[in-house]
Amino acid sequence: MIAQLSVYPIGEGTSLGRFVRKGVAVIKQSGYKYEVGGMSTSIEVPNLDALFDLVKAVHGAHLKEGAKRLVVELKIDDRRDKNATIERKKTSVGAGPGARPE
Repeated sequence: MIAQLSVYPIGEGTSLGRFVRKGVAVIKQSGYKYEVGGMSTSIEVPNLDALFDLVKAVHGAHLKEGAKRLVVELKIDDRRDKNATIERKKTSVGAGPGARPE
């Protein structure tokens, strides 16, 4: 299962790096494979329970950092016919190692 997670603290100014760093640290500590992008973080998790536990932990890290209001965006790719991975997804669109030529 692949998820895309974005957490936006509202009313915390224009620089939100300290919040992002706290959230990414939680994801890193989880041991799940992840990739930070310019606007979101992709994460490979085994199931919905693991994902929701991780989202809850990231949410908590933002609150602990002082956020008073959060917007959380979550997209889930729950593919059942194949083992979905971030690398496979990138390769299939020509963006990862071993990408298909155009």
